[in-house]
Amino acid sequence: MDAEQDHAADTNSMTPITFFVQGVPKGQPRVRAFVRGKHAGVYDPGTANHWKLQINLSSRRYVPSEPLTGPLRVDLAFYFPRPKSHFRTGKHAGELRPDAPQWHTSKPDRDNSDKGCLDQLTTMRFWNDDAQVCDGRIQKFYEGTRGPGCEITISEATTP
Repeated sequence: MDAEQDHAADTNSMTPITFFVQGVPKGQPRVRAFVRGKHAGVYDPGTANHWKLQINLSSRRYVPSEPLTGPLRVDLAFYFPRPKSHFRTGKHAGELRPDAPQWHTSKPDRDNSDKGCLDQLTTMRFWNDDAQVCDGRIQKFYEGTRGPGCEITISEATTP
C-alpha cells in the first residue's frame, strides 16, 4: 500500500465529530487600524471573545488526540436569538407568530461566523491549518428548542 492509499484508509475510517456550542454566535470581527502620532498599528476589537470561549469550552472534550489530517468538511448550523417582533402579544404572548421566519438573514454574515468558528477550532488543534477545511455547509437560523448556539459537525471531505 503506497502512502496515498494509506492516508485514504485513515481518513475513510474517520467518525464524524458533532457537538453543540451554547451561546449567541458572533462573527469574526475585522482587524481595526489606528494611527497615534507618527505610529500606525492594528488590533482585534475582541467583540467575539466570549463566543470563542464558548466554542473552546464546548469542544474541549471532542478534540482528537492528534490533529486531523487530510481534506475536511465542517458543517455549521448557527442558531440566533429571535427578536421580540417574532412573538405574539396579548392573550397569546410568548407564542411564535405564524409568519416568523426560520432563516436568519441579518448580520453577522455567514462567512464571518464561519471564520470565527474555524479559527477557534484551529486554536484547539482539531487540525493543523483551517486550509484543510475544503467542504461544508453554513446555515443561519433563528433559535429552536436548544436556544442560541451552533451545531458543528466535522468529517472527512469526500469526492463529489
